[in-house]
Amino acid sequence: MGFGVFIHRSDSIYNDRPAEQYQFPRPYLRRVEACVGGWIIYYEPSKIKDTRGYYAVAKVQQIIQDPAASDMYLALIEAGTYLDFANPVPFNGPEGYVEQGLLNDQRRLSGHAQSAVRPISPADFNRIVDLGLGANELLLPRVDEDSTSGFQDGQAPFEFEQSRYRISYIGSRIVRDRIFRRVVLRAYDERCAITGLKLINGGGRAEVAAAHIRPVEANGPDIVNNGLALSGTAHWMFDRGLISLSDDLEILISRQVNDPDSVQGFINKSRHAIPPRRQLERPHPHFLQWHREHCFKQ
Repeated sequence: MGFGVFIHRSDSIYNDRPAEQYQFPRPYLRRVEACVGGWIIYYEPSKIKDTRGYYAVAKVQQIIQDPAASDMYLALIEAGTYLDFANPVPFNGPEGYVEQGLLNDQRRLSGHAQSAVRPISPADFNRIVDLGLGANELLLPRVDEDSTSGFQDGQAPFEFEQSRYRISYIGSRIVRDRIFRRVVLRAYDERCAITGLKLINGGGRAEVAAAHIRPVEANGPDIVNNGLALSGTAHWMFDRGLISLSDDLEILISRQVNDPDSVQGFINKSRHAIPPRRQLERPHPHFLQWHREHCFKQ
């Protein structure tokens, strides 16, 4: 088991679904095999417009040959492990390159920086996770900035122990809910997708919740495409199947609603959910279909 970095572009030509699978060609097979049973960090290249940099973590469960492409493989992601970072991490931050294992003896980037799949040291994994999750908020142990290459004598056991500590946080339902809320509310600018209202209480907190379209209890992932920012009443109605969304985000109202006129006045005038600005953060049709088929009261 090892740690790795998987490069994924929002405009990827590969059959990637980061919360479920990662497609790759045979030349990367041995590198991906080294990550089976371990954790990887997703990275979006700096050449991409509005790049997210290092933006999520996930656990690789197994590798299978792609049934749709004989020369390709799929790294399957363990269900419930994918988690977007609350704070996407830039490749080159204020204090320099965060993935310090890419630096050569002259402290310059090596050719490994161009590799779509690459190993990462426990120290670099810890550093990026700290920045992505917000170590100061989660009270994670400090990463020694001097231990950069990851496997020096006397350092690796300590770094692996720190990694296990971070992984236990990643698996915590409390932490995942908190990060999911931050990611979803940021995507929707803290505005309810159904009503269009952006209400901030006296304490400066947005009066809106991060709702899972497909619930966690039904194996719904903690991914922004499976989320909606909803005010209290809209959240209640969505969870009980009194409203839903079409694939083009038209707001659907159940025939079982006892006061449809009031609900019509409650939703925003466009009659469509207000989506995130970024296309890649919009609700995925796969999750919307699940809600219509399993939750929505026709």
